[in-house]
Amino acid sequence: MSERPTGVLLINLGTPKSPEIKHVRSYLAQFLMDPLVIDMPAFFRWLFVNLIIIPRRVKTSAAAYRSIWTDQGSPLLVHHLELGRKVQENLGSEFRVRAVMRYGEPSIRKGLEELMSEGVGRLIVLPLYPQYSQAATQSSVDETKKWISKLGMRMPVHYLAEFFREPGFVDAFGKVAENFLSRVSYSHLIFSYHGLPERQVKKLDPTGSHCLASEKCCDVEVAANVHCYRNQCFQTTTKLVSRLGLKPGTYSIGFQSRLGPVQWIRPFTDHLIPALAAKGVKRLAVMSPAFVADCLETLEEIQMRLRKQFQEAGGEELYLVPSLNSSDAWVKAVAEMVKET
Repeated sequence: MSERPTGVLLINLGTPKSPEIKHVRSYLAQFLMDPLVIDMPAFFRWLFVNLIIIPRRVKTSAAAYRSIWTDQGSPLLVHHLELGRKVQENLGSEFRVRAVMRYGEPSIRKGLEELMSEGVGRLIVLPLYPQYSQAATQSSVDETKKWISKLGMRMPVHYLAEFFREPGFVDAFGKVAENFLSRVSYSHLIFSYHGLPERQVKKLDPTGSHCLASEKCCDVEVAANVHCYRNQCFQTTTKLVSRLGLKPGTYSIGFQSRLGPVQWIRPFTDHLIPALAAKGVKRLAVMSPAFVADCLETLEEIQMRLRKQFQEAGGEELYLVPSLNSSDAWVKAVAEMVKET
């Protein structure tokens, strides 16, 4: 009798079922009520989400999703499912791959149920977030563990960690960026990462005194910031700068997608853009190595809103470097991470 296949769960963050307000409201509620996303006591989180954030943002968010929606559906979901299909082809019959979402569908529960029905003998869980954060990585791992327990799955489970250091990830993003940037004329590149509240970064500093204590706290990796999301973004940039052969002064690092009145990690991408325009930068490129698939934050926030902001500030053109999506190099990199587990 042949050995049982290995299950592979590829997890991305999520997307509404459609850009209709009712589906966007449902998605925002599920996402924002996660205590690892908005880390405040449950009662106050419920009030903040349901009485302030959703009423203020749901129409705007629905319009943003409509602006990027395709005939096939949500770009993030389309890319994610295609990645899962191609990784399955690469890995072959000894593996069973499911591409799922932490929020929305296809859910982690559904993916696990399908893998159980196919008789997998062990499970590899890969949260597709290059840098670690409690709001994305840990939340996805916790949700997976919850459903593994509820479904009574009895098998070895391997959770893969953040992978910004993986040569395959760096090479894949480097290839995508090189291919795109060779076809456009630009003079400056912004590496734009999703932001996090400062308090979530400070929580993971075991010393309580290093992270965000100075502007240079992420310039060098030390024991205090090895698990710091901001530091990992800086380290990601360093690796990609080397891979792309960029010269000092030709690139910047920024953080986007702030929400609410709390302090968020800096520098802000939307502050860098007018400053660069004021310095005479006319043609700007932006890539976001925090996202492995193009989504609302890249297609709407960067390619539409930040492009408009740059042009209104005097710039001529802003180019969005595509994400990894289901490119061949990325498929190979994901498959290799799985095979090495």
